[in-house]
Amino acid sequence: MGRKKHPIEDSDVGISVSPPKRSAAGLPSLSETLPHAMADMGPSRAWKTLRAVNQKDGFDCMSCAWPDPPERKAAEFCENGAKAIGWEAEPLRIPTQFWADNTLSALESKSEYWLGQQGRLVEPVYKAAGSDHYEPVSWDRAFEVIAQELNGLGTPDQATFYTSGRTSNEAAFLYQLFVRAFGTNNLPDCSNMCHESTGVAMGETIGVGKSAITYADFAKADLIIIMGQNPGTCHPRMLTALEEAKEAGAEIVAVNPLPEAGLINFRNPQRPRGLVGKGTDLADQFLQIRIAGDMALLQALSKRVLDAERAAPGTVLDRTFIDEHCQGFVGLAAHLATLNERDVLIATGLDSADIDELAARYVRADRVIITWAMGITQHKKAVPTIKEIINLLLLRGNIGKPGAGPCPIRGHSNVQGDRTMGIWEKMPPPFLEAIKREFGFAPPQNPGVDAVDSIRGMRDGRIKVLIALGGNLVHAISDTKVAEAAVRKTRLSVQISTKLNRSHVVVGEQALILPTLGRTEIDRQGGVAQFVTVEDTVCAVHRSVGPLEPIAPNVLSEVAIVSRMAQAVLGDKVPVDWGGLGRNYDAIRDHISRVVPGFEDFNARIREEDGFVLPHGPRDSRTFPTATGKAMFSVNELETITIPKGRLLLQTIRSHDQFNTTTYAMNDRYRGIKKGRMVLLVNPSDLAEMGFEDGGYVDVHSEADDGVDRVLPQLRLVAYPSARGCAAAYYPEANVLVPLDSTAEESNTPASKSVIIRLEPAAAPVYGSAAG
Repeated sequence: MGRKKHPIEDSDVGISVSPPKRSAAGLPSLSETLPHAMADMGPSRAWKTLRAVNQKDGFDCMSCAWPDPPERKAAEFCENGAKAIGWEAEPLRIPTQFWADNTLSALESKSEYWLGQQGRLVEPVYKAAGSDHYEPVSWDRAFEVIAQELNGLGTPDQATFYTSGRTSNEAAFLYQLFVRAFGTNNLPDCSNMCHESTGVAMGETIGVGKSAITYADFAKADLIIIMGQNPGTCHPRMLTALEEAKEAGAEIVAVNPLPEAGLINFRNPQRPRGLVGKGTDLADQFLQIRIAGDMALLQALSKRVLDAERAAPGTVLDRTFIDEHCQGFVGLAAHLATLNERDVLIATGLDSADIDELAARYVRADRVIITWAMGITQHKKAVPTIKEIINLLLLRGNIGKPGAGPCPIRGHSNVQGDRTMGIWEKMPPPFLEAIKREFGFAPPQNPGVDAVDSIRGMRDGRIKVLIALGGNLVHAISDTKVAEAAVRKTRLSVQISTKLNRSHVVVGEQALILPTLGRTEIDRQGGVAQFVTVEDTVCAVHRSVGPLEPIAPNVLSEVAIVSRMAQAVLGDKVPVDWGGLGRNYDAIRDHISRVVPGFEDFNARIREEDGFVLPHGPRDSRTFPTATGKAMFSVNELETITIPKGRLLLQTIRSHDQFNTTTYAMNDRYRGIKKGRMVLLVNPSDLAEMGFEDGGYVDVHSEADDGVDRVLPQLRLVAYPSARGCAAAYYPEANVLVPLDSTAEESNTPASKSVIIRLEPAAAPVYGSAAG
């Protein structure tokens, strides 16, 4: 079933570079979307999926967590969403003969792109100890292997259970229930590597680590500040909301080391002027900040707000809000009074006039939204930086009113819902107590390990089994070589997946791949169609129902896999009807309704056309579930990164033809990069100062306190309009440069956006012919 593909390795063709674009979407997006979907799925399959994606009776696109508007368009998807859907829903299957024809040793040499192009996984496969091949096995045999290894451990904490953010609420709840019934809180997930810093900072300051706005708030805002974020590539549907806000009168400010096409100009492909006109200019101001300079900028803005209040008492600060709802204002004001402007300018690379302009916009606006993503969260000082976002918003009461609030933008479509369902190594006692009341067993109380600590545990021999419900941990995590060596030390690694990725070829002594249904497919249990639910980035919960027949009859849903695994491992150890929950997702939702706050009467409310929105105290009623019951101003010491002469500060980035670690093509259209990913974007003045030229090749070495020489070889230099002293390379290839122990304070998130590097001249790679 399906078509024959001829994937091309990224090392097989020469990289070409053209000037970066200054607008996003439009006709080029349209010409990319439909042909790509047709090529992947075929006309009828493409029509069936694309007309259902993000519709009220359809399925939730897996490519981002952007919320759906109240009124849906016929085409409620973006270019990257269509590519993600085509990648999952293509009819090409991996045949049984593939496993005999390909050794693990051979597969390890293939790129992430090649692996993903082989087609859908359709049968469980097992690699025995000492073997270099996967072999097809029955589902019963697969679960028998898992049960034998888990039950043979000295303690449940010798296993770790990873989760990807595309997992549904039902699968996530059942998974955490199984893991806690097994006896551990080792529940790392992809949040550990992206917005963990957000959860820590917002949890401490306002009591809720989620967006405090709704979709409708964008069109009500006077000012939207977008920090460390590239909507045009990572969540393109956000551009429509920004266009609507701009038309309603909002000002938009972009803060980023790189100019991003989507924030310069948006050509909405669903409007005539987006296809044939000039589109909509979005950013009124672009602050090209140096990497990791955001905390200094935010402190400087708050100081200017306080200065404006002193100049015109009673006209700038929201004194009523501060007095009634906040704590710590006096300490913040005293601290910011000592802020040194010279330190700010060095850290940010900006002029005082740039900061003055943004401060004036902020003071002038009554309703302000600040959004951010990985460019803020993946730094050593990420948590205090996000606390400074909250400080700035609190000063003028920009939380808990229409058109205002903090808005972290999540990437995976249900990464937020997974955490709500209990996928966290540090779930609070009330949640664990609710599990005990509902299911009659006592969950473990000790905190588990996160993603980084899971790798450390495998590296040090403390963790012997890795089970991953989706995702690509070994390629997504930092310090690639260390991570790969760590996973290889396990006794068993298990991947529950739709398609091949790097984590299937870098494995433990034994390994299993368990094929699962995708979002696009019909999920029947006992002949009865089920549906699942997801939570988007603004706390809205809704149904997701795939329209396609399953890729193969032997493929199980994530819920079915987890329920059968739990039954095989635990048997009657705890009073949970694993089989019944696997057959009837309503039964899972009934349990959720009694365990998770906000999900009361879940089964009835989720069947309403629009689903429902979870309660959010700061947003809904200006109530703050912090330790003091108040929103907390915080004092954060400014710390900047000192970059030695002749060095650069590197950030990892995604290309346009990419979703997380999944690569759809070797192009980054908006940045002008084609036919390759092994590039380093550097300001032309920095190249000249360091004695390098555009088009030359370098080995990139990261410099860390541990003295380890981490190298990414033979990157093509691209003269690019980045901030001075800064560089960018593609994730996940550049993860090899990020030390495992280089993490954000408090959140332990890899500091992938602030890596000190040096460049050494290298020979150009030798390109061969395309491989079929």
